[in-house]
Amino acid sequence: MSARLWGPAVALVMAGGSIPGMAAAAEAAARAVEIMLDGAIAGDHRAPANRERDAWRHPKETLLFFGLEPGMTVMEVWPGGGWYTEILAPVLQEGGGRLLAASWDPASDSDFVKKALAAYRAKLDARPDIYGMVEVTALQYPTAMDPTAPGSVDLVLTFRNIHNWMPRDAARPMLEAMFKALKPGGLLGVVEHRASTDQPQDLQAKSGYVREDYAVELIESVGFRLEAASEVNANPADTRDYEGGVWTLPPSLRQGERDRERFLAIGESDRFTLRFRKPAQ
Repeated sequence: MSARLWGPAVALVMAGGSIPGMAAAAEAAARAVEIMLDGAIAGDHRAPANRERDAWRHPKETLLFFGLEPGMTVMEVWPGGGWYTEILAPVLQEGGGRLLAASWDPASDSDFVKKALAAYRAKLDARPDIYGMVEVTALQYPTAMDPTAPGSVDLVLTFRNIHNWMPRDAARPMLEAMFKALKPGGLLGVVEHRASTDQPQDLQAKSGYVREDYAVELIESVGFRLEAASEVNANPADTRDYEGGVWTLPPSLRQGERDRERFLAIGESDRFTLRFRKPAQ
């Protein structure tokens, strides 16, 4: 299913068709998104190791919850190795949308950043049929804070990144940059490792976990409004009390063979999944 179905369905709704017609069009549009996501998730361009994470990361359900539409301009913040890029790119390409990969600052003198950016670009270059439409830009505090034109993005996505920004006092300015990039009424989707509420938030987030209430307060403080929360990425088996923090669990398994089977049985971390909206006015 492609934009040939998506376009007419949306056009009917926007044209103010009859209520039955609008309902049918909305249903057809929603089904089109699901089919396009199914195709992208099943695509042979995806790395086998990434496919193994689907059971824990629920990409289809997560992106539907965030309100992804194929014709959108989407900015993925810090795409890392491209786990979600593998799914977003073919959907947005087929639907006539845009994908902005707001990664690290290419002017950074960090060897890690240089290697990671090179690996990500190599991934894109290896499959121009899938990733040729991806626009790589930069969003990194404090050197690269204007990833795109203000008010030009429909949906911003960030997966498991707030804890990376907190030790650098970068969380608030990064969120402010996302707010600036979004159109009025635009959406922000956030997934993060969820800390327990029985301890105060460590402002350095050394464990990799972030309290959900802390994240909501922080994100709303820059102007966003929480629209909905989902438990699609919850994992009640995660006890969050590991000496090595969240990286003890898969896929990192930083303890190597020590208690490996125990951590594999737990699975990936417990995560909150939140959708925010930039006010229309």
